[in-house]
Amino acid sequence: MKTLLNAGVLLLWGLAAVACVDPEDKPSNVHDLRVLGVSTEQPELIASTCEQTPEAFDELAAEVTYRALLVDPAGEGRPIQYALWACAAQADRTCATVADRVLLAEGTTTAGELTLPIRPGAARVAGDRLLLERVLEEDSYKGLGGIRMPLVLRVSAGSEEVYAQKLMVFWCPVVEGMKANVQPVLPGLRVDDVPWPENEPLELSGPGPFVVTVDDVSDREEDYVVPGLRLEAIHLKEAWVIGWYSTLGKFNLSETGGADIGGQQGRHRVEWEPAEGAAAQEVTFWAVVRDGRGGSSWVVRRARWSP
Repeated sequence: MKTLLNAGVLLLWGLAAVACVDPEDKPSNVHDLRVLGVSTEQPELIASTCEQTPEAFDELAAEVTYRALLVDPAGEGRPIQYALWACAAQADRTCATVADRVLLAEGTTTAGELTLPIRPGAARVAGDRLLLERVLEEDSYKGLGGIRMPLVLRVSAGSEEVYAQKLMVFWCPVVEGMKANVQPVLPGLRVDDVPWPENEPLELSGPGPFVVTVDDVSDREEDYVVPGLRLEAIHLKEAWVIGWYSTLGKFNLSETGGADIGGQQGRHRVEWEPAEGAAAQEVTFWAVVRDGRGGSSWVVRRARWSP
């Protein structure tokens, strides 16, 4: 029987965003409409077999929960229009090719976490073809790193418009030991070694810098298996990356973590400084974690800062 995945070159994808940003902007300073993070629960879908059976396609057509972190600090609660598309080509960052896209959801919301139930594996395009089949045709590597379907979110408010692309990964057990990815979840955060409460603002004063750290995540970073070029099992370990954002001031690093070419992992430690001359105010902070395999989540913290 034919298989869901064909031989090729391993390639895993995470999150990409498309937006118009002023060259002088600091990535960590959030003052306009943005999509800071996108996740799906489950991060990937794995069929129980690589044979093209109805049961396998049913497993890949399961419902997943799509989440997007929408921020709009200057919007004062204004309505935000959104449209979520699935399309065939990863290079189509806005799902502009009408014949190869499917509208999964659209509507109006406000800043915060947009949550949508979707079934991208069941999406069909012209001629009643599964979109998954078109994605595989567009993939130069024929799915060895998973069938990676682009999910593209368009959000707009006033004159602002943002696109965010998330690649939904569909697998089958090509080699022994493969298992579905588990969503990365951050443990606690600390400021100057003081635990940062989740549900109430932390009191901060002075010019800083304030040192922000993450409780140890090493026991949460998964070991996992992927197929190699000769269909052998390759054993890897996650090295989480955290993106840092705030509504005031700046972080010295926009991202922490990951691993260098030698496998040495970076520390999750950043320094935050308020803007010079700023008045006392409540500041919102976001930490967005990505596991490098398509898994992502975020935490939100607040602080009452005074000069």
